[in-house]
Amino acid sequence: MTTKLKHYGTKEFERDYGELTFGKLLESHRLSEEVSQKDFAKFLGISASSLCDLEKGRKIPSPRRASLIAKKLKVSTKLWIKVALQDYLSKEGINNIKLTVA
Repeated sequence: MTTKLKHYGTKEFERDYGELTFGKLLESHRLSEEVSQKDFAKFLGISASSLCDLEKGRKIPSPRRASLIAKKLKVSTKLWIKVALQDYLSKEGINNIKLTVA
């Protein structure tokens, strides 16, 4: 019997859960680690209310902040910055431009 690992990237995520946003990405990461918002916020060095605002999409981080969060989580800074920038474009009603990660 052979076991092939399937690639599960952003396209597959969006197919299963809808448009990828910074908030969904952040919440998904936190939940996969089984960490409370309070403890996760402390780890990131931000307030619990700031974390909640980010997860709910009420706030969109700057590219710098997205990069700092990604570095703390030891994940791809390019992806997290791209998602934050895409959220900003969507917020401004610029939906005809889709960013990609090279």
